[in-house]
Amino acid sequence: MILVVNAGSSSIKIELFSMQLEPVLSGSVSGIGDAARLRLGSAQERVKAADHDAALDCLLAGIEARGHALSDLSAAGHRVVHGGAELTAPCRLTRDVLNQIKACIPLAPLHNPHNLTGIAILSDRLPDLPQFASFDTAFHATNPDVATTYALPVQERDKGIRRYGFHGISYASMVEHFGAALPSRLLALHLGNGASLCAIRDGQSVASSMGYSPLAGLTMGTRSGEIDGMAVLRMAQELGPEETDRLLNNESGLTGLAGTNDMAQLLARSDDAARFAVDHFCYWAARHAGSAIVAMGGVDAIAFTGGIGENAAPVRDQIMQHLAFLGPLPMHVIPADEEGCIARDTKRLLDAHARSIG
Repeated sequence: MILVVNAGSSSIKIELFSMQLEPVLSGSVSGIGDAARLRLGSAQERVKAADHDAALDCLLAGIEARGHALSDLSAAGHRVVHGGAELTAPCRLTRDVLNQIKACIPLAPLHNPHNLTGIAILSDRLPDLPQFASFDTAFHATNPDVATTYALPVQERDKGIRRYGFHGISYASMVEHFGAALPSRLLALHLGNGASLCAIRDGQSVASSMGYSPLAGLTMGTRSGEIDGMAVLRMAQELGPEETDRLLNNESGLTGLAGTNDMAQLLARSDDAARFAVDHFCYWAARHAGSAIVAMGGVDAIAFTGGIGENAAPVRDQIMQHLAFLGPLPMHVIPADEEGCIARDTKRLLDAHARSIG
């Protein structure tokens, strides 16, 4: 079996797959440290999980309680948000790779430390289990330099300040989903609490709406999306860096415009603030879509994924209306399958290792 682990700031999500890559069991612990809740399959209960160690122990115990022995695990695959400029493909977790992930912490201080925590805990519990990583930034490693370079002095660029792009595991899964039917120039939108779009030409990312961090680009659930750097500097001067960080990442976007990041609630409301928030979300998705279409040299089809992309037809319709000047375009709704993509990456690497020693 393959265990997929996604460790966040206050939650750990897992999914168990057979060696034939069939889903077996999914689960999570949310609210770590405060009113933690364990979900395994359809069952939910409150648990004591003061930290990530305790949360992962709850999940591992739950796996065994449902008849799946941890000794039957063949490998674990982890979602790692930032691989920087060097970690541009799924790989086995070695000491050198872990050091490279640690070196990327300044690029993703809200994400990579928690990803590393999940890896370390599992290494402690199951020290002989091979572990692998898939990187959210890796899919965008094919972007040309002109798309990733900020117009900054070289000494700043040498610090790693550039566009990276995120949601790459989701986009890689989308490409796999299409298979041989993949359109040559695909405008892909991952719309959820985090939202981005990607220009995919012949199966490769050539542009992403996200940049140095996941803050850039589209209006999101709690993130502002694109904002002028001078506005950020003013806010930082008046509010302080930490409060500005919190406001831009946790209290902006749909939440800042209408008080909630729940798109279903916003669509059900009839007040001006809710309508404006939905309009803002769709307008800026379409504005950034235009940029992505230029990067591809045109567009052959549009695909939506993510919680909003899959479930909010009015949002899809409004974005498509903004893009109607392009003429009729095939529109696809693709189920998000990031865990499945990580499991497939892990299985491929595990099989390749077996062939190399066999």
